[in-house]
Amino acid sequence: MEEAVIDTAFEFHSDTPSGKDADAHSPTLRRYHQLLWSKPLPNGDPFTLTPEPRGYLSHRSGRGTFFLSSDAITTNLLGRAWRVIQRIAPDDRPENLGYTIGSAVVFPGDKIDGKATINGARGFHPRIADRFDLTLECIRRHYAGGTSPLTDALLRYARFFDLFETFDAYTEFFLLDDLVHAESRQVAFMHPFDDFRTPAVPRTVDEYLAYVRSSNEFIRARNRRIENYVAGTS
Repeated sequence: MEEAVIDTAFEFHSDTPSGKDADAHSPTLRRYHQLLWSKPLPNGDPFTLTPEPRGYLSHRSGRGTFFLSSDAITTNLLGRAWRVIQRIAPDDRPENLGYTIGSAVVFPGDKIDGKATINGARGFHPRIADRFDLTLECIRRHYAGGTSPLTDALLRYARFFDLFETFDAYTEFFLLDDLVHAESRQVAFMHPFDDFRTPAVPRTVDEYLAYVRSSNEFIRARNRRIENYVAGTS
C-alpha cells in the first residue's frame, strides 16, 4: 500500500450528510475500508473489495460472494451508561476521540433468513452491549469451537470467518492486535470480565472512566498500527 493514503485523523462525520450514519454514508470511510482490507487472505488468495452500487462493499471470487458493511468497533456507551455519565462533571469526562479509521471494521452486512447481522446481534445483546472487546471474545471462541452470546450470529456467517482460518490470522488481517495480549493471545478486555457474567455496561464512575480510557488507548494504538501498515513498517 502506498504511504499516506490513509489519514488516521480524518473524522468520518465530517463528510457524512447531516442526519446520516457515517458507516453507510461517509465516502472516505468506505474508501479507507476498500484500501485497507483489499489484500491477500492467509492462504494467499486475493480478498478484493469493490463498491456496491446499492450497498457498501463486496467481494466475489472462488471463495464465495460476501456483502460487507462498516461498523464502529468502539463505543463510549453514552446511552447505556447515561446514569453513570451524568454523575461525572463535563470537565472530568474522558476525551471523545471522534470516529476515525481506528474505530472501524467491516462485517458481513446481508441478512440471512431474516435474522440479525453480527452488527445487529452485538448491538442488541445485553451481555455484549455493542462493546467490541466482548465481540472479539465471541469471535475468539468461535474459532476455538466454543460458545458465546453471539454463537448463532457468528455461525450464520461462518463462511466469512473461514476466510481467515484462525483467530490470530483474523486479528492480524484487520489490525486488531492491540486488543489481544501478545503472549497469551487472549482478549485484552476494557472492563472486568468473568465469562460474560460481568455486566457489560460499567456501573460506577470509576469503572466507566477506566473503560473509556482503555477504549481511547485502543483507538490511538490501532490508528498507529494502521499508519505503520500503510507505511510498510509493520
